[in-house]
Amino acid sequence: MTPREIAPRAIPRRVAAGFFACAAPDLDFVAGFAGPVAYLLNHRGITHSILLMPLWALGVAWLLAKLLREPGGWRALYGLCAAAITAHIAADVITNFGTMVFAPVSDWRLALGTTFIIDLWFTGIIVVGLVASAIGYRSRLPAFAAIAMLVAYVGFQFVQRERALEFAARHASPGTQIDAQPRPVSPFNWTVFVSDEERHRFAHINLVRTEARRYQPGDGFIARIDSPYMPLDQAIWVTRSRYGEVDEAKGREAWNAPALAFFRWFATEPAYDGASDGGNCVWFIDLRFVTPGRDITPFHFGACREAPDAPWRLR
Repeated sequence: MTPREIAPRAIPRRVAAGFFACAAPDLDFVAGFAGPVAYLLNHRGITHSILLMPLWALGVAWLLAKLLREPGGWRALYGLCAAAITAHIAADVITNFGTMVFAPVSDWRLALGTTFIIDLWFTGIIVVGLVASAIGYRSRLPAFAAIAMLVAYVGFQFVQRERALEFAARHASPGTQIDAQPRPVSPFNWTVFVSDEERHRFAHINLVRTEARRYQPGDGFIARIDSPYMPLDQAIWVTRSRYGEVDEAKGREAWNAPALAFFRWFATEPAYDGASDGGNCVWFIDLRFVTPGRDITPFHFGACREAPDAPWRLR
């Protein structure tokens, strides 16, 4: 159905239906009320499953048809809801968090890793496309142009990721694995990893800079999170242990404890992050989420025990 074939009074209903359907998969945020472990286990799970998308589209279309008093019923909104939910899933897949697209059959997490979770350029293209579509609502051209720009932008980011991986490969040795994680502000900002079974070496790089960007207090938040990414020839490599340097055996034991099974499943770049309580608690993070310029690193979990022969518990 073309815009001209849709009654003008029906357009707001279509816009509202598309908006709410596209946001619907993130209703799984309620898992966070049960704690951070439940959040990791369930976020981007069954509500983001491409296998269950037809069912979710049916439920959302039925509900929105009732709420919006759609004369055509759920059938009039089903195709729109299915497209909106699929677009949401696709937008999550390109980030590095991981999306369980085959839930509940499989808990495998697909993460293309081309795009930072909050990408200003990606969001800007969407906003401009929405404004242009609102102004030229009688034409499909603004919407198609915005979609084409989004696809082209993600393709451009994919090329940059390959460049970052090539840089990491030049610093890798036999037996190591390489990775590249997108970072905020610019598609040229990346964190590259060269990892083995004991430790990670990583560097925050910018693929096009020829000079380091200096930051001074007062330059603003964007400058603060953008400045740590160095030109390739000035890359600063940092080493982080997976299990700890002082008591690696204890760190390895804590990491492999049943209490941290969920984090072993989730973390891509796990690293030791210190000990507390006299060494009875061992902490770990996922280096994917260490973003220079931010004071807080999410997903920080520890395994603790009261005595050397006691079982590890989650903290």
